[in-house]
Amino acid sequence: MTLLYSSWEEDLRVALRALLAARLPVSQTLVYAETAAPPPAELWSGLVDMGLTGLAIPERLGGTDAGWPTVAVALEELGRAVAPVPYLGTILATAALLECADPRAEELLREIASGGIRVALAVPFGTGPAADPALPADGGHVRGVADALDADVFLVPAEGGLYAVGAASVVRTPVVALDQTRPLVDLEVPAVSGTPLAGGSRAARVALDRCAALLASEQLGVAEWCLATTVEYVRTRYQFARPVGSFQAVKHRLADVWVSVAQARAVARYAAGTDDPVAAPLAQAHCGPVAVAAAEACVQLHGGIGFTWEHPAHLYLKRAKASALAFGTADRHRARLAELVDLPAA
Repeated sequence: MTLLYSSWEEDLRVALRALLAARLPVSQTLVYAETAAPPPAELWSGLVDMGLTGLAIPERLGGTDAGWPTVAVALEELGRAVAPVPYLGTILATAALLECADPRAEELLREIASGGIRVALAVPFGTGPAADPALPADGGHVRGVADALDADVFLVPAEGGLYAVGAASVVRTPVVALDQTRPLVDLEVPAVSGTPLAGGSRAARVALDRCAALLASEQLGVAEWCLATTVEYVRTRYQFARPVGSFQAVKHRLADVWVSVAQARAVARYAAGTDDPVAAPLAQAHCGPVAVAAAEACVQLHGGIGFTWEHPAHLYLKRAKASALAFGTADRHRARLAELVDLPAA
């Protein structure tokens, strides 16, 4: 495998960045975060028209079969724009359905690729590595599900397999989330009934591992924006008749962030392009803390303006911190990584 981006992926990056700049400027993202107003409908339709929802879906089911590394490029750009769209949740559901050899799963994948429906996997966003997210057969509560506010169908892991449940059968309760651009809901799922999707008994766990690896690319996008924005700011902000960026302490700190981001890019690209079981814990153990550190440097090196609601730096800090807790903390992923490589406990 190669860690380099293909020309097609670079073209996708350029087109997606242009779309996000045109339909979701930072000022509008700030309004969304403060008022909880819905993001523009044309933004999601634009992502569907670009084929983003079908990147990992086979061509025979209406997708483009571009592969997970291309999905990772899309997540990089969405993270860079801290876009309030349910793309990660859609990819999580897609990954689960791709593990199911079932006609109903194929039907749902066709609908996802065309943008006809939104599907969410009913698992807590903080489900850690190796955890079992299955509900008991008589249903129950699922806390903190991401990108499920407007879902039409829920994939519910329960005893016996993975079930596709209509949204009308599930009670949703929005909860206050740290990351205002990625809403969370609590779900009350009734007794799970119906026929499970064939092959779905392990689909939720596989999907969680896959998306933990892909989340690293979104975290990379967040860190890249924080670094680029901060470098631009310290070049133009003057103190004592010289640019802030000329001070050695500032230069050294940003150099450290740059090195961490460069390392994170290699880790994220590797995780997106391999099925190695160590990829997901490795990616989250490394990239989560890198995104948080870059966002903290962004807030602090912007000085007073960085601590205000008017500047978008706080959105990136919240996204970075919330993502570092998603799919398990860095400590839990390091522990899981140690198990996978037979590293004895201290």
